[in-house]
Amino acid sequence: MRKTLFKIHSWIALCALVPLIVISITGSVLVFKSEIDGLLMPDSHFVVNNSLERQPIDNLIAVAENTFPDYVVGSWEIFNDNTADRVYLVKRGTDSWYKFHLNQYTGEVLSQPVGTSHYFTDWFLELHYTFLLNDLKSLPGQTGTVLGFFFAIFLFVLGVTGLIIYRKFWQRLFSVRWRATLQIVLSDIHKMTGVLGSPIILILAITGGYFNWAVWYHEVVEHAEEEHFILTNNLYSENINFQAILDDSKKQIPTFNGTFLVMPLEPDENITLFGEVDSRNPLASEYANTVSYNKQTGEHMANWDIREVGIGWQVIDSFRKLHFGYFAGLLSKILWCVIGLSPVWLAGTGFYLWLSRRNRKKQSQKNRKHRRATNELNA
Repeated sequence: MRKTLFKIHSWIALCALVPLIVISITGSVLVFKSEIDGLLMPDSHFVVNNSLERQPIDNLIAVAENTFPDYVVGSWEIFNDNTADRVYLVKRGTDSWYKFHLNQYTGEVLSQPVGTSHYFTDWFLELHYTFLLNDLKSLPGQTGTVLGFFFAIFLFVLGVTGLIIYRKFWQRLFSVRWRATLQIVLSDIHKMTGVLGSPIILILAITGGYFNWAVWYHEVVEHAEEEHFILTNNLYSENINFQAILDDSKKQIPTFNGTFLVMPLEPDENITLFGEVDSRNPLASEYANTVSYNKQTGEHMANWDIREVGIGWQVIDSFRKLHFGYFAGLLSKILWCVIGLSPVWLAGTGFYLWLSRRNRKKQSQKNRKHRRATNELNA
């Protein structure tokens, strides 16, 4: 059994070597996406909040529409700190998405609309999830998403098989035979790194695989027999008061704080406001709750409170913080970044150990042939 698992572990690692290295490096960098964005574009990512209140969201929407008349506002990421609001636009008559930054306290436009993978970290995010394959016209639309899902499965299998193969390594977990040969030293470090990092690696594999599967399911299964609706104008009434919606949402769900406003993007959709609530669950995401409103009248329609649903939905909602590792501030981010890089080290040491065993096996076969030939001559 152990020998079979070892072969499975080795061959999966060899087949997925390069993609898993790409996923590992990009994922570890993206743990600090917000911090990197702040360093690379401080004038648009951050705003100075001099104890000012946010402007009414309707005023900000008017600024966006008047400044960029060739676009329709599709969604709006809301911040109440020193992070600038991010506004997502759809170019009229197309299905192409863009985004720009806006100062929510002054109404100042901080950047021009660019593609959603224009900035370095956004491009890195696309590389992380799809290997930049989804936009290649020579391939089916969700090729990169599907490949990312399967490589997440491979990472999960590697973690499970590694734990089973080296399950007795727990007995000497921190014992590395430093005075032994290089192969033995690297073997001990490989096992120790894999065993210590496997719980987080398994979490990353499960959550990352789920995200890719969810995107594929939404794009390919739910919309299999229909084309994306092309926006040319707003699908909601011009009399809608979005600030009233934001204010009312706080009454609908106690402690609700709106974080993401989604406009109706298709004829059968309404206005949805995502948000966070005070919760004892440290893994509840900032998009865990929703309040929906009628796009024609602005009347309240329904609530979704993560605190009142089954454990299954709560687990799925926790995937966001678990995957990006920001549930405990800087400490968990650093831990996730370091462990997220461990597949790079595991790939390097694992490849060296595999190559060493392969060369040793060839040398052993050559020695046996040589001895056999010598014995035949002597006979």
